[in-house]
Amino acid sequence: RLFLTDGGLETTLVFHDGIELPHFAAFDLLRTAEGAERLRAYYRRYLDIAAANGTGFILESAGWRASSDWGAKLGYSQRALAQVNIDSIELMAALREAYAAKVQPIVLSGCVGPRGDGYDPGTVMSAQEAEEYHSEQVRSYGGTVADMVTAITMTNANEAIGVTRAAKAAGMPVAISFTLETDGRLPTGQSLKEAIEEVDAETGRAPAYYMINCAHPTHFAGTLSGKDGWLQRIRGIRANASKRSHAELNEAPDLDDGNPVELGAQYRDLLRRHPHINVLGGCCGTDHRHIESICGACKAAA
Repeated sequence: RLFLTDGGLETTLVFHDGIELPHFAAFDLLRTAEGAERLRAYYRRYLDIAAANGTGFILESAGWRASSDWGAKLGYSQRALAQVNIDSIELMAALREAYAAKVQPIVLSGCVGPRGDGYDPGTVMSAQEAEEYHSEQVRSYGGTVADMVTAITMTNANEAIGVTRAAKAAGMPVAISFTLETDGRLPTGQSLKEAIEEVDAETGRAPAYYMINCAHPTHFAGTLSGKDGWLQRIRGIRANASKRSHAELNEAPDLDDGNPVELGAQYRDLLRRHPHINVLGGCCGTDHRHIESICGACKAAA
């Protein structure tokens, strides 16, 4: 069955809601009651879409930047950072309870972001370094009612391997979502096929599934051609609204929110070719309009 998830949390908060997010750290909103309510309101929009359409939903926490390097830039101690990750799950758990009669099932996912930039791999860690770095955040999620961990905007295989091993050690199911460039490859230049096969080989196929994010469907539709076995490992799409490259998005002063109806049709075409894909959400520039369009188009194609 179809599972929806949300769109671009940070771009929505910054460009639509006018909220300042230093370092794009949405988790910092949990400092205040007002900020926490902003997050609840954001999630409710998407849960309402799932309720209206009879889909499942994956609630993704606001923890994309809630790891030690980013937390330190915002003045968080190790203990405070662990607590904010716990708080992010508790906020979603309350929403799951509130929507239990309307949306089934609702999966709670602890979001893990890259140590560096989501567009640029920068200095690539070893898999062991990545495991050590991400273990702290993953362990925080492991002590909550979170059902799984999702690593979003992974730019390289080593970091994906590290997160996967950290999740495995914590007893948490994990999904890996790779950032792709306009050529359908990872920012390191590695092909998506090679990255998935490398992570699977190094972790004993530990990820529950893989996703694609932070790229427009026109960038990766050709990458998903054929019926090779590795394609069956891709179960989710979280595309950008814009067809711009990452360099263009970085330099743009405005938000390119693309065409929600067109994006929905592109998702529909992908699902017709790959009906095993069933987790649908968005990334940069997408909001509830895009997810509503995606849901409507894909339900009609099912």
